[in-house]
Amino acid sequence: MKSEEIKALFTQFESAASELEGVECWSARELQDLLGYSKWENFEKVIQKAKDACRNAGEEIEYHFPDVRKMVKIGSGAEKEIDDILLTRYACYLIAQNGDSRKQEIAFAQNYFAIQTRRAELVEERLLEFERIKAREKLSQTEKQLSGILYERGVDNQGFAIIRSKGDQALFRLNTQMLKRKMGVPDSRPVADFLPTISIKAKDLAAEMTGLNVQSKDLKGQSKIEKEHIDNNLAVRDMLTKRGIVPENLPAAEDVKKLQRKLKGDEKKVLKDTKKKK
Repeated sequence: MKSEEIKALFTQFESAASELEGVECWSARELQDLLGYSKWENFEKVIQKAKDACRNAGEEIEYHFPDVRKMVKIGSGAEKEIDDILLTRYACYLIAQNGDSRKQEIAFAQNYFAIQTRRAELVEERLLEFERIKAREKLSQTEKQLSGILYERGVDNQGFAIIRSKGDQALFRLNTQMLKRKMGVPDSRPVADFLPTISIKAKDLAAEMTGLNVQSKDLKGQSKIEKEHIDNNLAVRDMLTKRGIVPENLPAAEDVKKLQRKLKGDEKKVLKDTKKKK
């Protein structure tokens, strides 16, 4: 395809998009023309194949292919109501994948929607990575505050390390060294840097509970505070396991330090690209 044809198709596909309740979508009737199908009956067969693919992928057909009615002009200013289908970007991608690739419009759509769908996946992936980084930062902040509270109540840094380790053992049913070996965490690194987001938040919740109860119950001394922290971690574990989540059985996540470097690198690249465009 020539560059001019690609640009023209890109403009057509972009301008045909609309938004319903915050979701980007296309009219199946309009997409029929954009993909070079002259008969609705033939295009419906392609849509059905796309629906089958959607179902096999475990996605909800009703979300990606909702049936609607639309008014169309039939001449002399008259209008009639016809069946139509609203298509999400993912639905369009599946239709393109099941269309006649000999049509240049289909070939274009296969690549156009594949790239755009992948872009959405990358955004979602980045958001999940960002959430995990923020959860890890929040845990560090909570533990720092807890350390300060305990120091005022006769617990030094070594005592705090022991209390935190006992809490981990209550939450994961494994001591720190066993948990590190199971997850493949280097001895020199905190296990929290390799925990999945939900486990990081579980540790954070237990630490928050300990900080609050130590002050409200006016607990002093390592043994009483240690028991409080163990009890809080057991309570959090009980909540998770009742919902079918066993913390020690969750797979290790990517090193959070590596994720931080990756996101910072992406930000620098965006800034660099932005400056080039100016």
